Amino acid sequence: MGLTRDAVFFDALANHARQSVAASELLLEMLDRLDEAPALVQRISDLEDEADKITHECLAALHQTWITPLDREEIHALITRLDDVLDCIEAASVRLVLFEITSALPDARLLAQDVVDACTVMSSAIQSLRDLNKPPHLLELCVEINKIENAADAHYRNGLAALFKKGNDPLLVMKWRDIYDLLEHATDRCEDVANIIEGIVLEHA
Repeated sequence: MGLTRDAVFFDALANHARQSVAASELLLEMLDRLDEAPALVQRISDLEDEADKITHECLAALHQTWITPLDREEIHALITRLDDVLDCIEAASVRLVLFEITSALPDARLLAQDVVDACTVMSSAIQSLRDLNKPPHLLELCVEINKIENAADAHYRNGLAALFKKGNDPLLVMKWRDIYDLLEHATDRCEDVANIIEGIVLEHA
């Protein structure tokens, strides 16, 4: 085994991020096609399984490689947070089926779009890690993720306010509160990835 395996780690991170983009797009599609939710959630679970394999292979390579392109702690933190993003997306999709949701609330769709947007920019930022000689571009992507997360917070608060209005079915409130939480957590985890990337950029500046 060679002393350096940069591509192994960059490819793993980029491939993992792409799974989140694909899963987030399927989740948004689910909200428009809830009659097909079981089939769509299976596709999301398949993406999550693939991402788990990528995580395992990345961590195994981390233990077997002497010299890594980024600090070991940074690689570990990135792949772990990427895994968290996809876990939240899958959990939200599973609940849509388990809770037998038949129609999507407007704020849920806004939050799901925020997740798609955050994952898409996050994937671009992860891909750009290969070239740390362009820190302004990377930092701009991180700022964009932060903006999306802020928008998601606003949609989350508005969604909760509408959800807890007098007259709503308490059981339905509990179901959607859980789904809202997971969607908002997904954008939080994307922001965690952005924060790690900002630290890497500053370290290599």
